[in-house]
Amino acid sequence: MAKLAACPSPYLKLGGIGMPMMGLRWDKQAVPPTSIELAEPWREPIQSMIDMLGAGRCMFESNYPVDKRGAGYAVLWNAYKWIAADYCAADKTNQCHPT
Repeated sequence: MAKLAACPSPYLKLGGIGMPMMGLRWDKQAVPPTSIELAEPWREPIQSMIDMLGAGRCMFESNYPVDKRGAGYAVLWNAYKWIAADYCAADKTNQCHPT
């Protein structure tokens, strides 16, 4: 990813965290995960990608309806909000320039 991030063109979609293939098997729990439970194991990998490419070259995405197996739509998007909570408003609204 570092070699890719060094190139000026690549952008990255951040998502798919509710999919069973990601290994956390939210679909097998008796109770669906909360946004915080969904965000915690993915905070570091997602933040490292944002830090590597810059917020201007990353965007959160939904893999719905496939993600529906692991979490509800609002839960998924709220998990992304938890993950991005420490970023500034300019980063969140894409008002910054890619690095």
